[in-house]
Amino acid sequence: MALPGGHGLVTCVVTRLMSRPAARLPPRNGYRNDVARKSRNRGGASSARTAAARTAARRAQAGVASAGPAQAGTAQLTAPEATGTDEATSKTTKTEAYPGQRFGLPERGPGSVSSMPRRVLALCIDWLLSMIIAYWLTHSQFWTIAVFAIEVYLLTALGGSTVGKRLLGIRVMRVDGGPVGFGWALVRTAILLTVVPPLLTDRDLRGLHDRAANTIVVRL
Repeated sequence: MALPGGHGLVTCVVTRLMSRPAARLPPRNGYRNDVARKSRNRGGASSARTAAARTAARRAQAGVASAGPAQAGTAQLTAPEATGTDEATSKTTKTEAYPGQRFGLPERGPGSVSSMPRRVLALCIDWLLSMIIAYWLTHSQFWTIAVFAIEVYLLTALGGSTVGKRLLGIRVMRVDGGPVGFGWALVRTAILLTVVPPLLTDRDLRGLHDRAANTIVVRL
């Protein structure tokens, strides 16, 4: 059974629905726009940081370049200058590397400075020979020191070598290469008999007796 006026009621409802404005939907590309906007913001911030880092690096390089010459100039101004005395001392230290070099003597072989063990052994041989001669002449060793002094004095003045020195291949000579002579041989022998001063040697292995007589002991 149809309701009276039903058709007109349906027509009225449909007309009202169609007359209402359609609801606006948010644009579909809104999320993409937000992402793009954030990306642009991040890119801008990254570019700003990169530019700031480059500017700081350039300023640092400029500061180092300007400070380098100043530091070099300061170092050149404050560096001590070597004096003539220091240079002469260093040269002397380098050249005097072995005993006898300042006298023009070779380092090894004939003409070089004799070693202390060889000289002490030669002295012991001369002393033993003096004991034998003293006992043979006087039947006593009391005159050993006198025989030793005479032997060393005469043989050093005449040839520069005592018996012990000759056996071990060494001799006494003046630093200029000349013979010792009787005068300087007497000075050298007198100091030698005191025992202790001959043991106080210098860099050329010369004791006080050699320095007083201006002599040196060399190898044959």
